[in-house]
Amino acid sequence: MTAKLIKGTEIREQILEEIASEVAQIKGKHGVVPGLVTILIGENPASVSYVTLKIKTAHRLGFKEVQDSQPENISEEDLLALIDKYNNDESINGILVQLPLPKHIDEKKVLNAIDPDKDVDGFHPVNVGRLMIGGDEVKFPPCTPAGIQEMIVRAGVETSGAEVVVVGRSNIVGKPIANMMLQKGEGANSTVTVVHTRTKDLADHCKRADILIVAAGVPGLVKPEWIKPGACVIDVGVNRVGEKVSEKTGKTIAILRGDVDFDEAKQIAGSITPVPGGVGPMTITMLMLNTMKSLKYKLGEN
Repeated sequence: MTAKLIKGTEIREQILEEIASEVAQIKGKHGVVPGLVTILIGENPASVSYVTLKIKTAHRLGFKEVQDSQPENISEEDLLALIDKYNNDESINGILVQLPLPKHIDEKKVLNAIDPDKDVDGFHPVNVGRLMIGGDEVKFPPCTPAGIQEMIVRAGVETSGAEVVVVGRSNIVGKPIANMMLQKGEGANSTVTVVHTRTKDLADHCKRADILIVAAGVPGLVKPEWIKPGACVIDVGVNRVGEKVSEKTGKTIAILRGDVDFDEAKQIAGSITPVPGGVGPMTITMLMLNTMKSLKYKLGEN
């Protein structure tokens, strides 16, 4: 039996339609729309591509979107002053500084300078603390973990009492999704184990998982024999393993592979995310949702 595919591309469209509807309602009621500023330092091609997609999505939803591009040699002082400007701009609900930053700028100092109530990436220590407390304290869960949880819920996977194994302990994915899955509430109430490169008997831990979330950044790390029959497998890995020429465009494109051996795993799992088209499309979607939430908090509607 082949696993059910949990397609981030389809779930993304559902959520974006819901956000667009809310934008129209709030605009009609209050005469305002969510405001998002994206700050891009330099011209890193990957960053430019990612920011362009964020801008396109924000415009599609009817957001106010400010793209503030700055030169590679901007000083740390000037960047902090720019962030302070948007912290005090009433029309801006979300501030996003695209990473990575140039080496002469302290990334931690920059992220900590963003108003926690406009930190729609969920990286500020205040929002990390809110996430740890859980419940009503949570304002902006980090976008990729939030997308993962949303996919699990919308796929109809039971999480209450489920054994969840998270492979990877990064601050961006592993740690926050582990915390989110053990909280009280919908899409959570799970028993969570976090494993990593120093874990003994990695395969044995994975075999216990009703829900296996893999965010290790190692192509093909999880073998099919590590997967419990019928488990839900969420593959966060997007690893570039080569290039090929597109049959449609004739252009050279990257060959992407996840952290899970997909072709074999789909014969064992109950449900699984593909790569690409799985978790990836959800990250920007949840960024937009967090920006909408920020405006609603301001209006007292959350």
